[in-house]
Amino acid sequence: MAFIHLLCLIVSFSSVKFSLANGRSSLTQLESSDLQTYIVHVTPPDGHGLLELEDLETWYHSFLPTSSTTPENQLRILYSYRNVATGFVARLTPDEVTAMQDKPGFVAAHPEQIYSLQTTHSPQFLGLPLRQGPFNGSTMGEGIIIGVMDSGVTPDHPSFSGAGMPPPPAKWKGRCDFKPSQCNYKLIGARTFISSAKKNVTTPPTDDFGHGTHTASTAAGAPVPHANLLGMAEGTAIGMAPHAHLAIYQVCSALDCFESDFLAGFDAALADGVDMLSLSLGGDSLPFYMDSLAIATFAAIQRGIFVSCAAGNTGPHLGTVSNVAPWMLTVGASSTDRNFASNVKLGNGVEYEGEALSQLSFPSTLLPLVYPGIDGTEGSKYCLKGALISSEIKGKVVACESGRGNPSMEVKRAGGAAMIFMNPKLAGITNMAYVFPLPTSQVSYFTGKEIKAYINSTETPTATIGTTYGNPTAPALTVFSSRGPSSVSPGILKPDVIGPGLDILAAWPFPISNDTKAKYYFDILFGTSTSCPHLSGIAALIKAAHPDWSPAAIKSAIMTSAKQLNIKQNPILDERLQPADVFGIGAGHVNPAKAIDPGFIYDIQPDNYIPYLCGWDTRTRKWLQLLTNQAELAFVFRYPWTSQTFTRTVTNVGAGNLSYVVMVVPPQGVHITVKPTILAFSKLNQKARYSVTFSRASSTGKTGSYSQGYLRWDSGKYSVRSPISVKFN
Repeated sequence: MAFIHLLCLIVSFSSVKFSLANGRSSLTQLESSDLQTYIVHVTPPDGHGLLELEDLETWYHSFLPTSSTTPENQLRILYSYRNVATGFVARLTPDEVTAMQDKPGFVAAHPEQIYSLQTTHSPQFLGLPLRQGPFNGSTMGEGIIIGVMDSGVTPDHPSFSGAGMPPPPAKWKGRCDFKPSQCNYKLIGARTFISSAKKNVTTPPTDDFGHGTHTASTAAGAPVPHANLLGMAEGTAIGMAPHAHLAIYQVCSALDCFESDFLAGFDAALADGVDMLSLSLGGDSLPFYMDSLAIATFAAIQRGIFVSCAAGNTGPHLGTVSNVAPWMLTVGASSTDRNFASNVKLGNGVEYEGEALSQLSFPSTLLPLVYPGIDGTEGSKYCLKGALISSEIKGKVVACESGRGNPSMEVKRAGGAAMIFMNPKLAGITNMAYVFPLPTSQVSYFTGKEIKAYINSTETPTATIGTTYGNPTAPALTVFSSRGPSSVSPGILKPDVIGPGLDILAAWPFPISNDTKAKYYFDILFGTSTSCPHLSGIAALIKAAHPDWSPAAIKSAIMTSAKQLNIKQNPILDERLQPADVFGIGAGHVNPAKAIDPGFIYDIQPDNYIPYLCGWDTRTRKWLQLLTNQAELAFVFRYPWTSQTFTRTVTNVGAGNLSYVVMVVPPQGVHITVKPTILAFSKLNQKARYSVTFSRASSTGKTGSYSQGYLRWDSGKYSVRSPISVKFN
């Protein structure tokens, strides 16, 4: 069978499942002399379900060249997989792989790929209580096991304390490779898979990078009072699901995640009995038949394991979203209503909001304000090293443009008293909080334009830095959050939702700056890698409240309950101060309280994905069959634009005796008919069906363009909303 249908072939074998981690960088082959590391897929031998791993390894060795059966060449198989794939990892030459293709049972092989990795206030911002106890029927994740695949963990950090935690569920089969004193009822699992060379060697998955510690504590960290970074953001640090258990799989070393190691970690996680998998990994989208992460997560949902993934950090350009398989929750990044305020007051009395982590004391008196870039040179504009003249800078507030690194050291060298750090146009209103060595305010692109206009309007511009404000535009879509549409399949709307991912405080392994006196540490990060564990923890809350819900049901609840308005009840904005569209925020911003009690859900079983997955036309490169029963409605309207009808089945999970009335805001150029217009439920878990027919309403909409709208079902208590995206082809 052609490699293009590998995914269909793998899905058709009930036990054939496979994974890899996508990354920000382009795919890279590992080469060492003539040998390369290959991931090899094979069919299961007869009686695969009854075989021990040793029998599988014998089967796997039968695919190797005869010469590889010598004792020294036995080491060429690095990993043998049982749960996530029927296959293995081996060191082979390209010629050996070619010869392997003629052997019965061979499916496919590809060179190993290298991938890359992509809080105190966010629980309050999301409406989650910082106290123990029930939350709308949830026990804060108690009894749920969240698997985190990342760079490891710092076991002695208080965010991973087991105090007050119950033992893990009886189904847990994993192990913790830290010292017994470092493992507890919070940190129940910890294994490392970061080096193929260390096969069969047990080493603790200590986090030397920090990323894994941060994401794990965001998802399910225990409460830690007085958490802060350099005195900023002080409060009680707590995960989204503080009563959930954590299982850590160290599959990345620094920013690099090797495919074979990730496969091994995934293989273990599926056997260990996790309920959730949190994957803060992202990269270029691949067709599903080539996307091993898509295949791996399909293996997870077949076992009832919910998966959340980062959307990627390559925004704001369209078509950059990664992790686009329909069965995973793809999470973009938003801001919260907490700013690390460091605002600018100009001599004309106008005051602007800004941010900086380093809240250094600064006099309230106005000082001379200068913009070195007025001379038109690149070095002066960006305040590059050696570009500033001390006699022109000393004792002044210096306005520098962002885009060439952090200019604060140059401003400090030249004797500047303070700095205004102005965003580039692309970043818009997204301010990432940084530590600066002198009083600084980072301001939006729009504020920077006004400050420069003020400087040009007077001969004696002045400014100071000080007063704080709130953030009425939160949540807002961040500039770096990757955008849809999916380059793999326009019939799947991605990202699914957005969640807090800007300036998130969470556990950290080591001191920041010179803060070496603290007993434990926290750091502030931004990226969809911090949004993802927020949603992993929230999904754990939902699973704890509804243990019989499938991954699709949980995903539906999160999406249909999401909000599209900010805290001022205005549309959520993007970095340009424009209303964000579905390719930025998907269904909207996560709303945990409503997600736990969504009214009704769209459910789909794993086997229902197979007709869609196997409907890829290799000639036309189009999907022949659309995916059914998703919480969103996204499709391609092909010329001559004949009408299309979709059927959705919903399950009542709210109160009995409820009726919902439909409301439709159709995409421009599209006419929508919904039948019936009223859904009536008389009991819990009752199902109902409705159809949605799309037809072309006008000639508006150029070929290749997109249009968006939404469909919403309203009752007295619930509002269940589905975004709509249409592409005209």
